[in-house]
Amino acid sequence: MKRNKQMDIKVALALGSTFHFLYSCARACILPFLTLYLRHLGLTPSMTGLLMSTKHLISLVWSPLASFLSKHYNKRRAVITGSLVCSAGAALVLLLIPSTGVETLASHCNISHLSVSPTEELSDYVRVVGSVMPTTHTTIVSQSAAHESSLTETTSDTVSSAVSMSTTYTLQLQHSNNVTYQWSQVNVSLANHSKGGERNGLESHHGASNTSPTVRRVSRSAEKEKQQQREKNEARLEFLGSLKVMDVQNQLFFMLLIVVSIWELMAAPLEWTVDDGLYEYLDFVDASDRYGSTGVWGLLGAVCGVSGAGLLVSHLDCFIGSHTPRGAVHFYSYAAVTTLALPVVAFLPLYLNKKRSRSTGLFKALQLVRGDLRALLCAATVFLMGLAGSVVDDFLLWQMQDHGSSELHMGLSLAVALLSRAAFPLLSGRVSKLLSPGRVLLVGTACLAVQCLYYSFLWGPWAAIPVQVLSCFSSGALWWAVQVQCEDVATPGTERSVRRVYQALSLDLGAGLGSMAGGFVVHRFGVSVLFRGVAVILLLWCLFLPLLQWKAPRQRRINYSRLLAADTSEVSESESEQERDWLEKAMEDDEQ
Repeated sequence: MKRNKQMDIKVALALGSTFHFLYSCARACILPFLTLYLRHLGLTPSMTGLLMSTKHLISLVWSPLASFLSKHYNKRRAVITGSLVCSAGAALVLLLIPSTGVETLASHCNISHLSVSPTEELSDYVRVVGSVMPTTHTTIVSQSAAHESSLTETTSDTVSSAVSMSTTYTLQLQHSNNVTYQWSQVNVSLANHSKGGERNGLESHHGASNTSPTVRRVSRSAEKEKQQQREKNEARLEFLGSLKVMDVQNQLFFMLLIVVSIWELMAAPLEWTVDDGLYEYLDFVDASDRYGSTGVWGLLGAVCGVSGAGLLVSHLDCFIGSHTPRGAVHFYSYAAVTTLALPVVAFLPLYLNKKRSRSTGLFKALQLVRGDLRALLCAATVFLMGLAGSVVDDFLLWQMQDHGSSELHMGLSLAVALLSRAAFPLLSGRVSKLLSPGRVLLVGTACLAVQCLYYSFLWGPWAAIPVQVLSCFSSGALWWAVQVQCEDVATPGTERSVRRVYQALSLDLGAGLGSMAGGFVVHRFGVSVLFRGVAVILLLWCLFLPLLQWKAPRQRRINYSRLLAADTSEVSESESEQERDWLEKAMEDDEQ
């Protein structure tokens, strides 16, 4: 019976590790590159930051709520299966949303393969201006029809008529190779001249307009304004009519916001529900101490996903077929690997412990963290680390792309960071002997500050890879110190709830606020200034943290679950000696 029980534990751990490997691999195929795809669609940095912030904040609220509901109604397996299928479908829906028509010229795709096909003279002018006059504004004009932003190719060299448009996209190239987009709603006329260089299109156009009477022009403009206002009022009454009266870029932002929100609502319940079911099963068979081994497989799956997706996309042409950008491969990879995880869910061991209440556990964990000053300092540290981490996740690839990096460089850089984080458990024994958990928090914060400062001075495609080794301390050591803090502050049965509180503060709340603030900073000042600002904030916290830790009293609770799980070989006293110690202590208490 004991052997069968042990075999069930091994199978449960193997299934749990397989699921974490596949799901982490699927997420790594798309999430690190999501902001690059949003940049390709034409979103500004502030819009990108708001979109990613919404994603994090939805996860903050919906993950615990969905986990509680799935446990309350005993529908964990159905929730996991539905979450996998619906999240894959919602991710593919993003590919149906068209771009604004602006392609980043900083990408490594050949400009002749872009969906915007300018004339030969215009493309040459863009290259010359971008290399010789970095501060010059280059205007890319495309034809629009019926107030739409669809772009048409202009390949004829003998066109002499004026081409008018209602929307122009202005691309500003700066010395730091940062690419920022400015959109304006103005009417511009462009004359494409013949090879002979004749210039009479615009002159005849202006001459004809000057001969019309002033009164007639005023009446026509008034009638046109009334007609446009009438069309806007009618459009507002229709379904999603407010989107129709917006400009192209705002329409794109709100459509992406809706789809990304639905995607996060589908995907958020998955991780918490799987963790709760698997942990309660292992706890039921007295093997909860082996639950942590599944996290390592999740990191290894993320390494495979991010490096494999980057390698695959970097070897593709700019467009698959005629109109599909190669960035869509990230979404297809996510859907494919997510589908591979579905058979594992059918055999995943899930146990429902009705005696445990996750909601009360989280509230109790919040009280425990609030009542301990060192726990509050740890919470503030992980909040700042989550804020800085979201800035790195959202805009590091933008910085690398601006300095010539392809998806291959990006994938390898992120893979090195994940491998460094996964390697920290091998060093945790030595680190624990040299540094206390409070000092490890300080070292992790300092390493992340150094990384952010380094990111602001990138100079080439491979420049970001060496500093990623510091992720061993900026991420791996940080969460090891948080784990030790959880064990110190938690009462029996609340260890996972306290850990969940720290994860929510860092990965959801801190990341959400960091993405929002980072987007506005990049839109106003650029990516380099953002990384330097984050580095300064982290370094200032490194100065104040030791002083606050020195002032805070250390309150360490006795964790009875760890004492019961301790190996008997490490106990220096025999059972009889322990009994005498307990007896003597009890007699002393009675005498007092």
